[in-house]
Amino acid sequence: MCIASKLPSSYRTWCRRRQWASNGFAAIAFGSTGREIELIIFIGLPAAGKTSFFRERFAATHAHVSKDLMPRAARDKQAQQMAQLERALAAGTPVVVDNTNPRSADRAVLVEIGHRHGARVVAYFFEPRIADSIKRNAERTPQVPKVAIFTAAKRLQPPAFEEGFDEIHDVRIATGGGFSVVQRAR
Repeated sequence: MCIASKLPSSYRTWCRRRQWASNGFAAIAFGSTGREIELIIFIGLPAAGKTSFFRERFAATHAHVSKDLMPRAARDKQAQQMAQLERALAAGTPVVVDNTNPRSADRAVLVEIGHRHGARVVAYFFEPRIADSIKRNAERTPQVPKVAIFTAAKRLQPPAFEEGFDEIHDVRIATGGGFSVVQRAR
C-alpha cells in the first residue's frame, strides 16, 4: 500500500530525496500527474530498435532523452544528457534514456540520479543480434559506422538487479515486426 499519495504535497517533495532504509520504507516520488516517477534506461546495440520501441510504448507518457536527438556537432553530449535527465526528473516527469548504455559503469550514474530523485529505475535490455543491427542500420538515416555496432557488442554487459534496477525487461524484435518483452524475475 502506498501511503505517500495521501501525504501533503510538501511532505512528498521532501520524501522524494530520502530513503527510509532503516525501517524498511522507501520514499516514492510522484509527478504532477500523481503517477510514480519512472526512469527507464534502454540498453542495447546501435540499430537494435530502441527508438522504435520508445515511439511504440512510451512516446505518449515519457520524456525522451537521447544523444541521437542532439545536433551532430553538439559539444559534451553526456553533460547535456545528464542536465536534461535532471530537469525532467526534478519536474516529476517520467523519462526514457535512449542510448546504448552498454556497460554497468555507463548506467551507474543514471541509476544514481534516478534514485536521488526517488524514481523507480527500470532497465530494458535489447537482445544483441549483430547481423540484425547491421541490416537495420543499412535501412536507416543517418547510419552509424559498422564499427560502432561491433564496439558496442564487445562492451555490452547485460543489466543486473545488483546495479540498482527495480525491474529488468528483456526485449526482442518479434518475427513479423513488433516487440516481445519479458520481465525478469528477481
